[in-house]
Amino acid sequence: MGFLSASASFTRYRIIEEIPDTLWPEIADRLRRNAFKDIDHTADERSFGWVAFDDMLDADWRSAPPQKGEFITMGLRLDTRRIPPAVFKKHLALALADEMERMEQTKGKAYVSRDRKNELKEQTKLRLMARTLPIPAQFDVVWNVTSGVVYLASIQSKLRALFEDMFTMTFDLHLEPMTPYYQALARMGEERASVLDDLEPTVFV
Repeated sequence: MGFLSASASFTRYRIIEEIPDTLWPEIADRLRRNAFKDIDHTADERSFGWVAFDDMLDADWRSAPPQKGEFITMGLRLDTRRIPPAVFKKHLALALADEMERMEQTKGKAYVSRDRKNELKEQTKLRLMARTLPIPAQFDVVWNVTSGVVYLASIQSKLRALFEDMFTMTFDLHLEPMTPYYQALARMGEERASVLDDLEPTVFV
C-alpha cells in the first residue's frame, strides 16, 4: 500500500552523509538515468527503477516533477515475472517427452542426459517467460529534504535492500534505518550506548 492509501506500512531512514548543495539541481536527471525500463516485450525475469510518484507508467516525469514543496517524491517500480510451478512442471514434462521420443527415433534409446535435461529446463523457462506478463508493483518513496528523513512504503527486507542499493546508486548517499535502537541512541547520546546494549527483554506472560 502506498502513502496515498488509507493506511500504509513504512520504513524510515536517515541519510548518513552531509548532502552537497550541488545535488539538488541534479535530482530529476539522476532519477531519469536510473528510471524503470519496461520488460513487457522481453523474456527478462525482473526489472526495477524509478517512476513518478503520481503515475507508475511515467518514467520520464512528464506528469509532475519529483519536487513537491519540501519533499522529493518518487516511486520504486518493480516488475517480476513468475511462472506457476505447476505450469513449469507440465511444460518441462512435455519437453522431456518430446526429447525422449526424438532420441528413440534417432539413436534407438529413450534416454536424456543430465546436461540435456538442464538445457531443456532453461529453454522451457525462457519460452514460458516470454509468454508470461510481468506483475507490476510500485513502492512510494518520500524524502523530506528539511529533516533529511526518507520514507519507504514497505517493510519487506528484500525490497528494503533493493531500495537502499538503488538510493545509493542514484544519489551517492547512504541510508541508515531509523530503528527503535537508533531512535533511543539519538536521544540518549552515543556515550550511553552500553546501557542500551545491556538491556534484556521483559517477558510478560
